[in-house]
Amino acid sequence: MAVEAPDITADQLREQTRSWLHDNLPEGWMEAVDAGDHEKVSALRGQLDYADWCTRLGEAGYATPTWPAEYGAGLSLTPGQAKTVNDVLNHYRVPRPFNIIGIGMGGPTIITWGTEEMKQRLLRPLAANQEIWCQLFSEPGAGSDVAGLSTRAVRDGDEWIVNGQKVWTSLAHRSKWGMLVARSNPDVPKHKGLTYFVVDMEAPGVTIRPLVQITGDAEFNEVFFDNVRIPDAMRLGPEGEGWRVAVTTLMNERVSLSGAGSVGGDAVGGSPVQHLIDRHQGATDPLVRQRLAQVYIESRLIRLNNQRAADRRKSGAEAGPEGSITKLQQAEFNQRLQELAVDLEGVRGIAWEGGGLQRDDLQTFLASDRGDHTSIVRGFLRAQANTIEGGTSDIMRNILGERVLGLPKEPDASRELPWKDVPRSG
Repeated sequence: MAVEAPDITADQLREQTRSWLHDNLPEGWMEAVDAGDHEKVSALRGQLDYADWCTRLGEAGYATPTWPAEYGAGLSLTPGQAKTVNDVLNHYRVPRPFNIIGIGMGGPTIITWGTEEMKQRLLRPLAANQEIWCQLFSEPGAGSDVAGLSTRAVRDGDEWIVNGQKVWTSLAHRSKWGMLVARSNPDVPKHKGLTYFVVDMEAPGVTIRPLVQITGDAEFNEVFFDNVRIPDAMRLGPEGEGWRVAVTTLMNERVSLSGAGSVGGDAVGGSPVQHLIDRHQGATDPLVRQRLAQVYIESRLIRLNNQRAADRRKSGAEAGPEGSITKLQQAEFNQRLQELAVDLEGVRGIAWEGGGLQRDDLQTFLASDRGDHTSIVRGFLRAQANTIEGGTSDIMRNILGERVLGLPKEPDASRELPWKDVPRSG
C-alpha cells in the first residue's frame, strides 16, 4: 500500500511511484519502456492479469490519487501532486481501470454529497475496478434537457419505488451501481422536483438492453425500471435537490471527457497524436504536412487548457464550467483528427479483407498492419459520438455563453412551470 504523503516533494513522489511500479509490474516492464522496446512491453502486457492489476493499482491509491486515503481508495494528494503521479504512470504506459464513469463522475459525486457510510462502502471497490458504475440521466424524451426527465421515484417508508426508462447508458450491462436522477415531485418546476440515488443495477425490476453502434460494439444501453425499490439510505443529497447533485456529476463528466486518455481521446487507433505524425513523417505533400502540424498544435492547446483547469482545482475550487471548454474542444478536435487519420490511409482506410470492427476482433488485428488500418477506421466511426455524448456541443456553447461570458440564458418557457403542466410529446 502506498503511503499517504500530502507534504511530499515532487521528486520523492516520483521515486515512490516508480518504486511501487517496480515492485508490482511484470519484471522488465519499466526497463523495456525506458529502452523503447515496444515489442517487449506488448508481450509483457499480454502476461498481465488485468483484473488483479486494477485491484492492486486502486488499493494502492494510484488510480485515484486525489481521493481521501481514509476510504482505502486514494492518496489524499493535491491535483498538482496527482499530476506528478500520473506523469510517471503515463511514462511507463501503465494500464488503467476502464471504470471512467465511476472514477471520473461517481467517486467525486460521492465524495461531495455522500454520507460517511456511502464513502466507506462505495469508494474502495470503485477505485479498485471491482464495481463498475454507470450514469442514468438521459431519457428518450430528455436528452440535452436532462431536467425535463420523467422517470418517477415515489417514497414508500424507508424506500423509494422507481419506474421509468433511461437510454444511452454507457457500461450499464457491466455495472454494479448506477447514478440515477428521478422525479420525486411533479408539482414543482422541473429543476426543483428531482432526487438523486445510487441504484443497484442488479436489483429486481432493472432490465438492461444493449444498443449496437456503428462500430459493431454495444457499449451503450437502454435501461428500464419497473417498481425498483431503492433504500432511502442510497439517496445522495436532500430530497428534491437532485439537480444540484447532478450538476456536480455533470461538471466532473465534462472534465473526464475532455483530456488525454479520456473517452474522446487524444488518440488514433488507441495511440497518441504522435503516432499519426510518426506514421506519416515522410509525407511530402505540403497540405498533408500542414494538417499534421495543425492537429499537433490543437492537441497542445487542449492540454494547456486542461492544465489551467487542473491549476484551478489545485487551488481548492470544484470542477466548473471550464470543463465545458475542453469538452467542446476535445470532441470537435477528435473528429477532425480521426478524419485526417482515415484520409491519410487512402483506400486502405475504407476497405480491407476479412474481420469486423468489434473490439474483440481488434485484439487480433492490432498485431498486424491490417489491424492498424481497422483500428483507425473504428476510431473514426466511434468519434462521431464525441459531439453528442456527455452533453452536445450546442449545450457546451450555451454553458460557456451563460456561465463564462455572462450572456442571457436561453429562453425556456417551461422553466418556472410545474413539471406536470409542461407540454410533452407522447
